[in-house]
Amino acid sequence: MLDWLKVNLQYILPKHFLSRLVGKFAAAEAGGITTAAIKLFIKRFNVDMSEALHQDPSHYKTFNAFFTRALAPEARHITEGDDVLVHAVDGAVSQFGDIQHDSIFQAKGHDYSLTTLLGGKPDLAKSFKDGKFATVYLSPKDYHRIHMPVAGTLTDMVYVPGDLFSVNPLTAQNIPGLFARNERVIAFFDTPVGKMAMVLVGATIVASIETVWSGTVTPPAGKNVQHWQYDNDSEASVMLEKGDEMGRFKLGSTIVVCFEKDSIEFEAMTAGMVTRLGEPFARVATSEHV
Repeated sequence: MLDWLKVNLQYILPKHFLSRLVGKFAAAEAGGITTAAIKLFIKRFNVDMSEALHQDPSHYKTFNAFFTRALAPEARHITEGDDVLVHAVDGAVSQFGDIQHDSIFQAKGHDYSLTTLLGGKPDLAKSFKDGKFATVYLSPKDYHRIHMPVAGTLTDMVYVPGDLFSVNPLTAQNIPGLFARNERVIAFFDTPVGKMAMVLVGATIVASIETVWSGTVTPPAGKNVQHWQYDNDSEASVMLEKGDEMGRFKLGSTIVVCFEKDSIEFEAMTAGMVTRLGEPFARVATSEHV
C-alpha cells in the first residue's frame, strides 16, 4: 500500500513547482542553515566525504556546491586502454543490454521508445537502433558529475521538456515510459567506437542539469524541444577525452547511454551492481562478437 501511494501521489504533486522551489534553496547562500542542511544530508544518506576534495561541510557556501562537489584527485582512477570504455558516473546499474530496434527495456513489464527518448528525432535515433544501452541510477549519496566513457566530439545537443517523476527503482518499475517522459538533456558524440548518446534525465527536485560547454540547460524549463548542432571543424568545437567531465546534476537522477549496433560489448555487469567512475564499463566489439 505504501509503495502504491509513493508512486501514485507523483501524478498529482506539482513536481516542477516543488523542484524549482528546492532549487532556490539549494542555490542560496544561507550560512549556518546551509551548513546544517548539508550535515543532515550527509548523515541521512551516509555520504562518504573522505573522497571529496573538500571534506568540511562548512566549506560549501550553497547546497548545490556541496551536491556537485569535486572528488579528490586520488579518489578515482580512469582505466587506460583504447579498447576500454569506462563508467561515466558513480551509481547503480538499473538496466543494460540490446536495444530491440526502437525499444529499450525499462523494468519488468515496461519498455519505451528509443526515438522518443532521443527527443522524437528519427534522424538522430536511427544510428542507435539495434544497438546497446545502459541505464545508471545516481542515488542521493553519489558523486553527481557525469564524465565521458570514451573520447568524443560533440555533434548535437537536444533539450526535451517533460515530467519530473522520481527515477528511483520503485518508480522505474511502475511508471510506464519513465525515462522517455521526464525532462532531459541529450548530448550526441562522435567517438572512436561510433556514435554515442548521453541522456541526462531530470527527476523530482532535480534543480538543474548542466553541461560543461553550455552551462545550465534547465531551468528554466522550456515548452518545446530544442536542438543545437555543433561545427566540428571550427575552433569552437567541443572535444572531450575519456574521463573528462561532461555535465552534472544538481540533485540526483539517471543517465541512459546509447551506442550503435556492433560497436561495444559490455564488461561483466548485472542489474543493481554498483558503478564507480573510471572503472571498466565496456570494450570495443571485436569481429568475433559482431
